[in-house]
Amino acid sequence: MHHRKISCIIATIFLSGCSVWQDYTRPSVAIPATYKESAEYEGWKTAEPGQPNITQDWWQLYGDTTLNNLIAEANQANNSIQIAEANYRQAQALAKGARAPLLPAVDGGGAITRSQNGRASARTDNNIGISANWEIDLWGRIKRSIEAGEANANASAADLEAVRLLVQANVAQNYFQLRILDSQKKLLDNTAESFDRSLKLTINRYNVGLASRTEIAQAEAQLRTTRAQSIDISAARSQLEHAIAVFLGRPPADFVLPSSPFDNMTSIKLPAIPASLPSSLLERRPDISASERRIAEANAQIGIARAALFPTLNLGASLAFESSSIAHLLSLPNRIWSLGPALAGPIFDNQLRQSQTEAAIANYDANVANYKQTVLSGFQEVEDNLALLRILEAESKEQETAVRFAREAVEQTENRYRAGISEYQSVVIVQSTALNAERNALSIIGRRLNASVGLMTALGGKF
Repeated sequence: MHHRKISCIIATIFLSGCSVWQDYTRPSVAIPATYKESAEYEGWKTAEPGQPNITQDWWQLYGDTTLNNLIAEANQANNSIQIAEANYRQAQALAKGARAPLLPAVDGGGAITRSQNGRASARTDNNIGISANWEIDLWGRIKRSIEAGEANANASAADLEAVRLLVQANVAQNYFQLRILDSQKKLLDNTAESFDRSLKLTINRYNVGLASRTEIAQAEAQLRTTRAQSIDISAARSQLEHAIAVFLGRPPADFVLPSSPFDNMTSIKLPAIPASLPSSLLERRPDISASERRIAEANAQIGIARAALFPTLNLGASLAFESSSIAHLLSLPNRIWSLGPALAGPIFDNQLRQSQTEAAIANYDANVANYKQTVLSGFQEVEDNLALLRILEAESKEQETAVRFAREAVEQTENRYRAGISEYQSVVIVQSTALNAERNALSIIGRRLNASVGLMTALGGKF
């Protein structure tokens, strides 16, 4: 009979690991063969057979030392990254803890108690003991808990990468916009100097009777408006500088980024972005990876919930010594021991466990839908930025041509005014047109830089 009991226990152990829920498989999503907008964007660098992957960080493709230093500092000091990193460490610890039930839990303890019952004399009881308990994973609850913990840790690791990528993109975009504002301010300041010379010329012409007071007022208004626009840019630049400081984990008061206008519009080059297939986006983007891992976690949670519908089997063992005398506490006559399995299962819980299972299934379905939406959003971001880069490239070429002709018109009109064959109103019009054309050209370049960073990050920042 004793051997029969042991055989039953061993057979039960061999049954452990039986699962009441299917293993996880990644949900299928519709993936296009190519990006629609990639064929028409010249900056989409076609991958060549055998070409090695670029190992440098994506922002280094812009060749800007200041940007490299800013992002390196943000990677180390940004608070959002540190929060995500702490969440990842927490998830790792929880995943490690989920593996604890694989081995028996052993506890020990001891006590000295003084008690009295009615008129009987008081007595002292001394006891010391050790106990062990081990849950046999009959229905895969422990296995699924481990899977859930590991999936959650992997999702947290992907969340960390997603936050880091977002911070890097924000630093890059704010930095490029700051440089564009510096370029616009330089343009406005140079233009104001030119307008100041025009004002002095108009005053001289007025003094000799060749200009009217109205022309002086026009020149003065044009100069003051340009200076006001320059001052307004300083306000926007300050906000960008403050934003960059916060991304670096610094108080804005402790951070100053010197003015760094672009030398000229033709010196601003966008890096060619290596081509990739839409199917690779599922591995490249951390937000997609995080979403997929949360489906795996949700699938494991269904297994945990379903396992709760079935009985649990625990093997327990204990050894203790109890005596009124400490001197004889560890003697054999005072020994107390126990060994055996314990089976427990739900009888009536008013459908609590069933409702928890249904909730776990609903959570899984929601995570699947979220994953598919995240994938679609990823494809959309790539297509949006490819289209934006293509359209802005064409717009930039047209705007550069407009700038060239506007400058030519300014030169010819100013010469005609000096020769006395043109009114000052014509000078004001062509100068304003040229200034607006150059500011628009810089704005378009800023949008192209933003779209370029957007495409880098939409592709997951891995090349």
